[in-house]
Amino acid sequence: MSATSNVRVRFAPSPTGALHIGGVRTALFNWLFARHHGGTFILRIEDTDQTRSTDESIRIILDGMKWIGLDWDEGPFRQTERMQIYREHVDQLLKAGKAYRCYCTPEELDARRKEAMAAGKPPKYDRKCRSLTAPVPGRTAAVRFLSSDEGQTIVRDIIRGAVTFENQQLDDLIIQRSDGLPTYNFAVVVDDVTMKISHVIRGDDHLNNTPRQIQLYQAFGYEPPQFAHLPMILGSDKTKLSKRHGATAVTEYIDLGYLPEALVNYLSRLGWSSGDQEIFSPQELIEKFSLENVGKAPSVFNPEKLIWLNHHYIQQADPARLATLVLDLLRKDGLVKSEPDTEWFKKLVTILTERSHTLVEMKTGAIPFLADDIAMDEKARTKHLTPDVAPLLSELADRLKAADPFTHDEIEKVFTALVTEKAIKLGKLAQPVRVALTGGTVSPGIYDVIEVMGKDKTIKRIEAAIGMAK
Repeated sequence: MSATSNVRVRFAPSPTGALHIGGVRTALFNWLFARHHGGTFILRIEDTDQTRSTDESIRIILDGMKWIGLDWDEGPFRQTERMQIYREHVDQLLKAGKAYRCYCTPEELDARRKEAMAAGKPPKYDRKCRSLTAPVPGRTAAVRFLSSDEGQTIVRDIIRGAVTFENQQLDDLIIQRSDGLPTYNFAVVVDDVTMKISHVIRGDDHLNNTPRQIQLYQAFGYEPPQFAHLPMILGSDKTKLSKRHGATAVTEYIDLGYLPEALVNYLSRLGWSSGDQEIFSPQELIEKFSLENVGKAPSVFNPEKLIWLNHHYIQQADPARLATLVLDLLRKDGLVKSEPDTEWFKKLVTILTERSHTLVEMKTGAIPFLADDIAMDEKARTKHLTPDVAPLLSELADRLKAADPFTHDEIEKVFTALVTEKAIKLGKLAQPVRVALTGGTVSPGIYDVIEVMGKDKTIKRIEAAIGMAK
Protein backbone atom coordinates (compact mmCIF):
# COMPACT_ATOMS: atom_id res chain seq x y z
CA MET A 1 0.00 0.00 0.00
CA SER A 2 1.41 3.43 -0.89
CA ALA A 3 1.60 6.14 1.76
CA THR A 4 -1.53 7.92 0.62
CA SER A 5 -3.67 5.56 -1.45
CA ASN A 6 -7.10 4.72 -0.08
CA VAL A 7 -6.45 6.48 3.22
CA ARG A 8 -8.78 5.24 5.95
CA VAL A 9 -8.11 6.32 9.53
CA ARG A 10 -10.05 6.07 12.76
CA PHE A 11 -10.46 7.71 16.14
CA ALA A 12 -11.38 5.06 18.69
CA PRO A 13 -12.04 6.48 22.18
CA SER A 14 -13.14 4.42 25.17
CA PRO A 15 -16.33 5.87 26.71
CA THR A 16 -15.14 5.66 30.29
CA GLY A 17 -15.13 9.36 31.12
CA ALA A 18 -14.64 12.80 29.61
CA LEU A 19 -13.07 13.36 26.20
CA HIS A 20 -9.49 14.22 27.19
CA ILE A 21 -7.60 16.98 25.41
CA GLY A 22 -5.00 14.40 24.32
CA GLY A 23 -7.75 12.37 22.70
CA VAL A 24 -8.99 15.46 20.88
CA ARG A 25 -5.52 16.03 19.43
CA THR A 26 -5.38 12.39 18.28
CA ALA A 27 -8.79 12.78 16.64
CA LEU A 28 -7.69 16.06 15.05
CA PHE A 29 -4.50 14.59 13.55
CA ASN A 30 -6.47 11.65 12.13
CA TRP A 31 -9.10 14.02 10.72
CA LEU A 32 -6.48 16.32 9.16
CA PHE A 33 -4.63 13.36 7.64
CA ALA A 34 -7.84 12.00 6.13
CA ARG A 35 -8.95 15.37 4.78
CA HIS A 36 -5.47 16.15 3.39
CA HIS A 37 -5.45 12.92 1.39
CA GLY A 38 -9.13 12.88 0.47
CA GLY A 39 -9.56 9.81 2.64
CA THR A 40 -12.11 8.52 5.15
CA PHE A 41 -12.31 9.39 8.84
CA ILE A 42 -14.05 6.75 10.97
CA LEU A 43 -15.36 7.12 14.52
CA ARG A 44 -15.32 3.92 16.57
CA ILE A 45 -16.41 3.60 20.19
CA GLU A 46 -14.36 0.96 22.05
CA ASP A 47 -16.90 0.08 24.73
CA THR A 48 -16.05 -3.51 25.59
CA ASP A 49 -15.10 -2.46 29.14
CA GLN A 50 -18.69 -2.76 30.29
CA THR A 51 -17.89 -2.01 33.93
CA ARG A 52 -16.70 1.51 33.04
CA SER A 53 -18.28 2.39 29.69
CA THR A 54 -21.42 4.52 29.83
CA ASP A 55 -23.90 5.96 27.35
CA GLU A 56 -23.37 9.35 28.97
CA SER A 57 -19.66 9.19 28.12
CA ILE A 58 -20.53 8.31 24.53
CA ARG A 59 -22.81 11.35 24.35
CA ILE A 60 -20.02 13.56 25.74
CA ILE A 61 -17.60 12.22 23.13
CA LEU A 62 -20.02 12.83 20.25
CA ASP A 63 -20.93 16.32 21.50
CA GLY A 64 -17.25 17.19 21.94
CA MET A 65 -16.40 16.00 18.43
CA LYS A 66 -19.25 18.02 16.94
CA TRP A 67 -18.28 21.13 18.92
CA ILE A 68 -14.66 20.96 17.80
CA GLY A 69 -15.83 20.51 14.20
CA LEU A 70 -14.41 17.03 13.54
CA ASP A 71 -17.05 15.44 11.33
CA TRP A 72 -16.72 11.71 10.67
CA ASP A 73 -17.48 9.87 7.45
CA GLU A 74 -18.41 6.48 8.91
CA GLY A 75 -19.72 5.47 12.34
CA PRO A 76 -19.94 5.82 15.17
CA PHE A 77 -19.42 2.06 15.41
CA ARG A 78 -19.67 0.40 18.83
CA GLN A 79 -17.61 -2.65 19.63
CA THR A 80 -20.44 -4.11 21.72
CA GLU A 81 -22.46 -4.37 18.49
CA ARG A 82 -19.70 -6.37 16.75
CA MET A 83 -19.39 -9.38 19.09
CA GLN A 84 -20.21 -11.94 16.42
CA ILE A 85 -17.35 -10.65 14.27
CA TYR A 86 -14.89 -11.10 17.15
CA ARG A 87 -16.14 -14.60 17.94
CA GLU A 88 -15.70 -15.64 14.31
CA HIS A 89 -12.10 -14.42 14.36
CA VAL A 90 -11.39 -16.19 17.66
CA ASP A 91 -12.71 -19.43 16.14
CA GLN A 92 -10.53 -18.86 13.08
CA LEU A 93 -7.39 -18.72 15.23
CA LEU A 94 -8.46 -21.73 17.34
CA LYS A 95 -9.04 -23.86 14.23
CA ALA A 96 -5.66 -22.81 12.83
CA GLY A 97 -3.90 -23.80 16.05
CA LYS A 98 -2.82 -20.20 16.62
CA ALA A 99 -4.86 -19.81 19.80
CA TYR A 100 -5.82 -22.09 22.69
CA ARG A 101 -8.19 -22.20 25.64
CA CYS A 102 -6.86 -21.29 29.06
CA TYR A 103 -8.57 -22.44 32.27
CA CYS A 104 -6.20 -20.82 34.78
CA THR A 105 -7.85 -18.73 37.48
CA PRO A 106 -6.64 -15.18 38.31
CA GLU A 107 -5.37 -16.47 41.66
CA GLU A 108 -3.32 -19.21 39.99
CA LEU A 109 -1.88 -16.78 37.48
CA ASP A 110 -0.93 -14.32 40.19
CA ALA A 111 0.80 -17.02 42.25
CA ARG A 112 2.82 -18.22 39.24
CA ARG A 113 3.81 -14.66 38.32
CA LYS A 114 5.17 -14.14 41.82
CA GLU A 115 7.09 -17.45 41.64
CA ALA A 116 8.65 -16.45 38.32
CA MET A 117 9.70 -13.05 39.63
CA ALA A 118 11.18 -14.62 42.75
CA ALA A 119 13.23 -16.91 40.50
CA GLY A 120 14.42 -13.95 38.42
CA LYS A 121 12.34 -14.93 35.39
CA PRO A 122 9.99 -12.69 33.33
CA PRO A 123 6.46 -12.77 34.83
CA LYS A 124 4.91 -14.02 31.60
CA TYR A 125 2.31 -16.76 31.17
CA ASP A 126 3.94 -20.21 31.28
CA ARG A 127 1.63 -21.82 28.67
CA LYS A 128 0.36 -24.37 31.17
CA CYS A 129 -2.90 -24.81 29.24
CA ARG A 130 -1.23 -24.99 25.82
CA SER A 131 -1.04 -28.80 25.90
CA LEU A 132 -4.53 -29.47 27.25
CA THR A 133 -6.60 -31.81 25.10
CA ALA A 134 -9.88 -31.57 27.04
CA PRO A 135 -11.81 -28.91 28.97
CA VAL A 136 -11.26 -28.51 32.71
CA PRO A 137 -14.50 -29.45 34.51
CA GLY A 138 -16.22 -26.63 36.38
CA ARG A 139 -14.23 -23.84 34.72
CA THR A 140 -14.99 -21.47 31.85
CA ALA A 141 -12.08 -20.91 29.51
CA ALA A 142 -10.51 -17.73 28.27
CA VAL A 143 -8.75 -17.86 24.89
CA ARG A 144 -5.05 -17.03 24.49
CA PHE A 145 -3.14 -16.17 21.34
CA LEU A 146 -0.09 -18.35 20.68
CA SER A 147 2.51 -15.67 20.16
CA SER A 148 5.95 -16.14 18.67
CA ASP A 149 8.64 -16.23 21.36
CA GLU A 150 11.61 -16.27 19.00
CA GLY A 151 13.18 -13.48 17.00
CA GLN A 152 11.98 -9.91 16.91
CA THR A 153 8.93 -7.89 15.94
CA ILE A 154 9.77 -4.58 14.27
CA VAL A 155 7.31 -1.69 14.34
CA ARG A 156 8.01 0.58 11.38
CA ASP A 157 6.61 3.84 12.65
CA ILE A 158 6.15 6.91 10.43
CA ILE A 159 7.14 9.25 13.28
CA ARG A 160 9.64 7.17 15.27
CA GLY A 161 11.22 5.02 12.60
CA ALA A 162 11.90 1.35 13.28
CA VAL A 163 11.25 0.23 16.85
CA THR A 164 12.38 -3.31 17.69
CA PHE A 165 10.79 -5.60 20.28
CA GLU A 166 12.21 -8.95 21.42
CA ASN A 167 9.52 -11.60 21.02
CA GLN A 168 10.69 -13.48 24.11
CA GLN A 169 9.40 -10.55 26.16
CA LEU A 170 5.86 -11.04 24.81
CA ASP A 171 3.54 -13.60 26.36
CA ASP A 172 0.43 -15.36 25.07
CA LEU A 173 -2.06 -12.57 25.56
CA ILE A 174 -5.71 -13.29 26.27
CA ILE A 175 -7.80 -12.43 23.22
CA GLN A 176 -11.18 -13.48 24.64
CA ARG A 177 -12.02 -13.35 28.33
CA SER A 178 -13.87 -16.13 30.09
CA ASP A 179 -17.07 -14.02 29.90
CA GLY A 180 -16.83 -14.09 26.10
CA LEU A 181 -15.76 -10.45 25.66
CA PRO A 182 -12.76 -9.68 23.44
CA THR A 183 -9.73 -7.91 24.89
CA TYR A 184 -8.51 -4.57 23.60
CA ASN A 185 -5.50 -5.80 21.62
CA PHE A 186 -7.57 -8.41 19.81
CA ALA A 187 -10.66 -6.32 19.11
CA VAL A 188 -8.64 -3.40 17.77
CA VAL A 189 -6.90 -5.65 15.24
CA VAL A 190 -10.15 -7.23 14.06
CA ASP A 191 -11.78 -3.80 13.81
CA ASP A 192 -8.90 -2.23 11.91
CA VAL A 193 -8.83 -5.15 9.47
CA THR A 194 -12.56 -5.35 8.84
CA MET A 195 -12.81 -1.55 8.55
CA LYS A 196 -9.85 -1.53 6.12
CA ILE A 197 -7.86 0.96 8.20
CA SER A 198 -4.76 2.07 6.28
CA HIS A 199 -3.04 4.17 8.97
CA VAL A 200 -3.23 3.85 12.75
CA ILE A 201 -2.47 7.28 14.23
CA ARG A 202 -2.60 7.19 18.03
CA GLY A 203 -0.77 8.19 21.21
CA ASP A 204 2.62 6.68 21.95
CA ASP A 205 1.21 5.08 25.11
CA HIS A 206 -0.03 2.41 22.67
CA LEU A 207 3.40 1.71 21.20
CA ASN A 208 4.06 -1.25 23.50
CA ASN A 209 0.80 -2.84 22.35
CA THR A 210 1.83 -2.68 18.72
CA PRO A 211 4.15 -5.74 18.48
CA ARG A 212 1.38 -7.93 19.92
CA GLN A 213 -1.03 -6.51 17.38
CA ILE A 214 1.39 -7.01 14.50
CA GLN A 215 1.70 -10.69 15.44
CA LEU A 216 -2.10 -10.94 15.36
CA TYR A 217 -2.23 -9.37 11.89
CA GLN A 218 0.36 -11.87 10.73
CA ALA A 219 -1.53 -14.79 12.28
CA PHE A 220 -4.60 -13.86 10.24
CA GLY A 221 -2.52 -13.33 7.13
CA TYR A 222 -3.33 -9.62 7.03
CA GLU A 223 -0.97 -6.81 6.09
CA PRO A 224 -0.64 -4.48 9.09
CA PRO A 225 -1.63 -0.84 8.62
CA GLN A 226 1.01 1.88 8.78
CA PHE A 227 1.57 3.13 12.32
CA ALA A 228 2.23 6.64 13.62
CA HIS A 229 2.53 7.06 17.38
CA LEU A 230 2.07 10.64 18.54
CA PRO A 231 4.22 12.07 21.35
CA MET A 232 2.65 12.65 24.73
CA ILE A 233 1.24 15.97 25.92
CA LEU A 234 2.87 17.09 29.16
CA GLY A 235 1.92 19.64 31.76
CA SER A 236 4.09 22.65 32.59
CA ASP A 237 6.13 20.54 35.04
CA LYS A 238 6.99 18.07 32.25
CA THR A 239 4.81 15.31 33.74
CA LYS A 240 1.77 13.72 32.13
CA LEU A 241 -1.01 16.24 31.59
CA SER A 242 -3.58 15.90 34.37
CA LYS A 243 -6.13 17.92 36.30
CA ARG A 244 -3.47 19.42 38.52
CA HIS A 245 -2.30 21.35 35.44
CA GLY A 246 -5.79 22.77 34.83
CA ALA A 247 -8.59 21.81 32.46
CA THR A 248 -7.99 18.52 30.61
CA ALA A 249 -11.44 17.66 29.20
CA VAL A 250 -12.83 19.32 26.09
CA THR A 251 -16.12 20.06 27.90
CA GLU A 252 -14.18 22.16 30.41
CA TYR A 253 -12.88 24.38 27.61
CA ILE A 254 -16.42 24.87 26.36
CA ASP A 255 -17.49 25.94 29.85
CA LEU A 256 -14.45 28.22 30.20
CA GLY A 257 -15.50 30.13 27.10
CA TYR A 258 -13.06 28.98 24.44
CA LEU A 259 -13.89 28.98 20.75
CA PRO A 260 -13.45 25.65 18.95
CA GLU A 261 -11.27 27.17 16.23
CA ALA A 262 -8.82 28.38 18.90
CA LEU A 263 -8.54 24.89 20.40
CA VAL A 264 -8.15 23.31 16.95
CA ASN A 265 -5.42 25.77 16.01
CA TYR A 266 -3.62 25.26 19.32
CA LEU A 267 -3.79 21.46 19.34
CA SER A 268 -2.69 21.24 15.72
CA ARG A 269 0.57 22.97 16.71
CA LEU A 270 1.06 20.69 19.72
CA GLY A 271 3.62 18.33 18.22
CA TRP A 272 3.25 19.40 14.57
CA SER A 273 4.70 22.41 12.80
CA SER A 274 4.75 24.12 9.44
CA GLY A 275 7.62 26.58 9.52
CA ASP A 276 7.12 29.43 11.95
CA GLN A 277 3.42 29.88 11.20
CA GLU A 278 1.28 30.02 14.34
CA ILE A 279 -2.24 30.82 13.13
CA PHE A 280 -3.96 28.56 10.62
CA SER A 281 -7.38 28.47 9.08
CA PRO A 282 -8.94 24.98 8.92
CA GLN A 283 -8.28 24.89 5.18
CA GLU A 284 -4.61 25.75 5.70
CA LEU A 285 -4.29 22.98 8.27
CA ILE A 286 -5.77 20.47 5.83
CA GLU A 287 -3.50 21.62 3.02
CA LYS A 288 -0.27 21.63 5.05
CA PHE A 289 -0.70 18.73 7.50
CA SER A 290 1.68 15.78 7.22
CA LEU A 291 2.82 13.11 9.64
CA GLU A 292 6.41 13.72 8.56
CA ASN A 293 6.28 17.09 10.33
CA VAL A 294 5.13 15.59 13.65
CA GLY A 295 7.96 15.64 16.18
CA LYS A 296 9.13 12.74 18.32
CA ALA A 297 9.52 14.72 21.55
CA PRO A 298 6.64 15.26 24.00
CA SER A 299 4.80 18.57 23.78
CA VAL A 300 4.20 20.87 26.75
CA PHE A 301 0.70 22.27 27.11
CA ASN A 302 0.86 26.06 27.45
CA PRO A 303 -2.45 27.57 28.68
CA GLU A 304 -1.19 31.13 28.05
CA LYS A 305 -0.64 30.37 24.37
CA LEU A 306 -4.15 28.96 24.10
CA ILE A 307 -5.60 32.07 25.76
CA TRP A 308 -3.69 34.26 23.31
CA LEU A 309 -5.10 32.31 20.39
CA ASN A 310 -8.61 32.46 21.82
CA HIS A 311 -8.34 36.23 22.13
CA HIS A 312 -7.25 36.39 18.50
CA TYR A 313 -10.22 34.34 17.31
CA ILE A 314 -12.66 36.32 19.45
CA GLN A 315 -11.44 39.48 17.74
CA GLN A 316 -11.86 37.87 14.33
CA ALA A 317 -15.25 36.26 14.98
CA ASP A 318 -18.55 37.43 13.51
CA PRO A 319 -20.28 39.69 16.10
CA ALA A 320 -23.61 37.97 15.48
CA ARG A 321 -22.10 34.58 16.35
CA LEU A 322 -20.39 35.97 19.46
CA ALA A 323 -23.63 37.64 20.52
CA THR A 324 -25.45 34.31 20.34
CA LEU A 325 -22.76 32.49 22.33
CA VAL A 326 -22.49 35.16 25.04
CA LEU A 327 -26.26 35.47 25.36
CA ASP A 328 -26.49 31.69 25.81
CA LEU A 329 -24.02 31.93 28.71
CA LEU A 330 -25.98 34.78 30.29
CA ARG A 331 -29.25 32.84 29.97
CA LYS A 332 -27.61 29.74 31.46
CA ASP A 333 -26.66 31.77 34.54
CA GLY A 334 -30.10 33.40 34.77
CA LEU A 335 -28.71 36.87 34.05
CA VAL A 336 -31.16 37.83 31.30
CA LYS A 337 -34.46 39.21 32.61
CA SER A 338 -35.74 40.26 29.19
CA GLU A 339 -34.33 39.56 25.76
CA PRO A 340 -32.09 42.44 24.62
CA ASP A 341 -32.41 44.09 21.23
CA THR A 342 -30.36 42.06 18.75
CA GLU A 343 -28.52 44.94 17.12
CA TRP A 344 -27.81 46.61 20.47
CA PHE A 345 -26.43 43.39 21.92
CA LYS A 346 -24.17 42.87 18.87
CA LYS A 347 -22.83 46.39 19.45
CA LEU A 348 -22.18 45.54 23.10
CA VAL A 349 -20.36 42.35 22.20
CA THR A 350 -18.25 44.23 19.66
CA ILE A 351 -16.87 46.65 22.25
CA LEU A 352 -16.16 43.78 24.66
CA THR A 353 -13.93 41.86 22.21
CA GLU A 354 -10.91 44.15 22.59
CA ARG A 355 -10.20 43.18 26.22
CA SER A 356 -11.85 39.77 26.43
CA HIS A 357 -9.84 36.57 26.14
CA THR A 358 -12.77 34.16 26.64
CA LEU A 359 -16.52 34.13 26.18
CA VAL A 360 -16.83 33.97 29.97
CA GLU A 361 -14.96 37.27 30.24
CA MET A 362 -17.34 38.70 27.65
CA LYS A 363 -20.29 37.46 29.68
CA THR A 364 -18.90 39.11 32.80
CA GLY A 365 -18.28 42.33 30.89
CA ALA A 366 -21.85 42.35 29.60
CA ILE A 367 -23.50 42.10 33.02
CA PRO A 368 -23.29 45.83 33.96
CA PHE A 369 -25.03 46.74 30.70
CA LEU A 370 -27.93 44.37 31.35
CA ALA A 371 -28.41 44.71 35.10
CA ASP A 372 -30.55 47.32 36.81
CA ASP A 373 -28.03 47.61 39.64
CA ILE A 374 -24.33 46.84 39.72
CA ALA A 375 -22.00 45.37 42.29
CA MET A 376 -19.29 47.94 42.91
CA ASP A 377 -15.74 47.06 43.82
CA GLU A 378 -15.13 48.64 47.22
CA LYS A 379 -11.49 49.54 46.57
CA ALA A 380 -12.38 51.17 43.26
CA ARG A 381 -15.23 53.12 44.88
CA THR A 382 -13.05 54.37 47.73
CA LYS A 383 -10.22 55.40 45.42
CA HIS A 384 -12.18 57.07 42.63
CA LEU A 385 -15.54 58.24 44.00
CA THR A 386 -14.14 60.89 46.38
CA PRO A 387 -15.84 64.15 47.47
CA ASP A 388 -13.73 66.30 45.11
CA VAL A 389 -15.01 64.23 42.15
CA ALA A 390 -18.70 64.88 42.88
CA PRO A 391 -18.87 68.37 41.26
CA LEU A 392 -17.03 67.03 38.21
CA LEU A 393 -19.49 64.16 37.80
CA SER A 394 -22.42 66.52 38.29
CA GLU A 395 -21.15 68.80 35.51
CA LEU A 396 -20.60 65.80 33.25
CA ALA A 397 -24.11 64.49 33.87
CA ASP A 398 -25.64 67.84 32.88
CA ARG A 399 -23.62 67.99 29.65
CA LEU A 400 -24.40 64.37 28.74
CA LYS A 401 -28.11 65.07 29.18
CA ALA A 402 -27.78 67.71 26.48
CA ALA A 403 -25.65 65.58 24.13
CA ASP A 404 -27.45 64.92 20.85
CA PRO A 405 -26.94 62.60 19.10
CA PHE A 406 -25.77 60.32 21.94
CA THR A 407 -22.88 58.83 19.97
CA HIS A 408 -19.24 57.99 20.57
CA ASP A 409 -18.03 61.18 18.86
CA GLU A 410 -20.42 63.50 20.70
CA ILE A 411 -19.62 61.88 24.04
CA GLU A 412 -15.91 62.30 23.35
CA LYS A 413 -16.49 66.03 22.64
CA VAL A 414 -18.22 66.40 26.02
CA PHE A 415 -15.31 64.79 27.86
CA THR A 416 -12.67 66.72 25.92
CA ALA A 417 -14.35 70.06 26.59
CA LEU A 418 -14.80 69.34 30.29
CA VAL A 419 -11.23 68.17 31.00
CA THR A 420 -9.86 71.10 29.00
CA GLU A 421 -11.90 73.60 30.97
CA LYS A 422 -10.94 72.07 34.31
CA ALA A 423 -7.31 71.61 33.26
CA ILE A 424 -7.27 67.97 34.37
CA LYS A 425 -6.10 64.74 32.80
CA LEU A 426 -8.73 62.55 31.13
CA GLY A 427 -8.15 59.75 33.66
CA LYS A 428 -9.25 62.03 36.51
CA LEU A 429 -12.72 62.06 34.94
CA ALA A 430 -12.83 58.77 33.01
CA GLN A 431 -11.94 56.42 35.88
CA PRO A 432 -14.63 57.68 38.28
CA VAL A 433 -17.15 57.42 35.44
CA ARG A 434 -15.97 53.89 34.64
CA VAL A 435 -16.42 52.87 38.27
CA ALA A 436 -19.84 54.51 38.37
CA LEU A 437 -21.05 52.71 35.24
CA THR A 438 -19.42 49.25 35.50
CA GLY A 439 -18.48 48.91 39.16
CA GLY A 440 -14.77 48.49 38.41
CA THR A 441 -11.71 50.10 36.88
CA VAL A 442 -11.41 47.91 33.76
CA SER A 443 -13.78 48.15 30.81
CA PRO A 444 -13.84 48.92 27.10
CA GLY A 445 -13.20 52.52 26.05
CA ILE A 446 -15.30 54.86 28.18
CA TYR A 447 -16.97 56.55 25.20
CA ASP A 448 -18.04 53.16 23.84
CA VAL A 449 -19.31 52.13 27.28
CA ILE A 450 -21.44 55.27 27.59
CA GLU A 451 -22.82 55.04 24.07
CA VAL A 452 -23.84 51.39 24.42
CA MET A 453 -25.16 51.82 27.95
CA GLY A 454 -27.43 54.60 26.74
CA LYS A 455 -28.24 58.02 28.07
CA ASP A 456 -30.84 57.10 30.70
CA LYS A 457 -28.84 54.35 32.43
CA THR A 458 -25.62 56.37 32.20
CA ILE A 459 -27.13 59.46 33.84
CA LYS A 460 -28.84 57.35 36.51
CA ARG A 461 -25.60 55.63 37.50
CA ILE A 462 -23.53 58.81 37.46
CA GLU A 463 -26.07 60.50 39.72
CA ALA A 464 -25.98 57.51 42.07
CA ALA A 465 -22.18 57.78 42.13
CA ILE A 466 -22.40 61.46 42.97
CA GLY A 467 -24.32 60.54 46.09
CA MET A 468 -21.62 58.00 47.04
CA ALA A 469 -18.84 60.52 46.39
CA LYS A 470 -20.46 63.14 48.62
